[in-house]
Amino acid sequence: MADTEDKQAKKPDKQRPLDPEAAAKAEKKAARQDKAAAAAGKADKAEKKAREPEPRVPARLKVQFEEAIRNKLTEQFGYKNRLQVPVLDKIVINMGIGEGVADRKKVDNAAADLSLIAGQKAIVTRARKSIATYKLRTGQAIGCKVTLRKARMYEFVDRLINIALPRVRDFRGLSPKSFDGRGNYTLGIKEHIVFPEIDYDKATDIWGMDITVCTTARNDDEARALLTAFNFPFRQ
Repeated sequence: MADTEDKQAKKPDKQRPLDPEAAAKAEKKAARQDKAAAAAGKADKAEKKAREPEPRVPARLKVQFEEAIRNKLTEQFGYKNRLQVPVLDKIVINMGIGEGVADRKKVDNAAADLSLIAGQKAIVTRARKSIATYKLRTGQAIGCKVTLRKARMYEFVDRLINIALPRVRDFRGLSPKSFDGRGNYTLGIKEHIVFPEIDYDKATDIWGMDITVCTTARNDDEARALLTAFNFPFRQ
């Protein structure tokens, strides 16, 4: 038994010669696999490159505030700490759609237009109580609003001052009396189509909007100086 096992172990393995056709097929198959692996690697690299976020360009007014406006306000009011300088906190845009009581679709259309204007999804506002005179029920959609902060806030202010307000019919400047005493300013626009994001030919209705600019200013004088530095066109 042991001798037989030793002979079998010492006996060399005989390999059958490969058929030329089979060898050619094997080579072609290996080449196809290599090409597929290379293509998959390129696709992974391209996908990874596409996923890399593009560098964000800071808002123009934000850069202007840090480089010029902050120093100007510090000299004007004599601030001792840079954190005392008032800044823009947020912007609230509100649309009241009275026709939405009879047609909910108009509220949805207004919210879609407001989302285009602000660059951020608007939320639908609802009635808090029922009013029989206006056929209004609690929870019924009556408008929409959006709150902007940081980069989107500065970009909206830039478009508002330089594009939207100059397109208002018979525009004679903003009222300097619309401050609330705590550094916040509110202005009204009668036609939302003054914003370039809205296509006049496709607009089914024209709505007005209220825009509230909230700042960290302690009084109206500081808030007025801040907004004037941002080139808000106040009426003289």
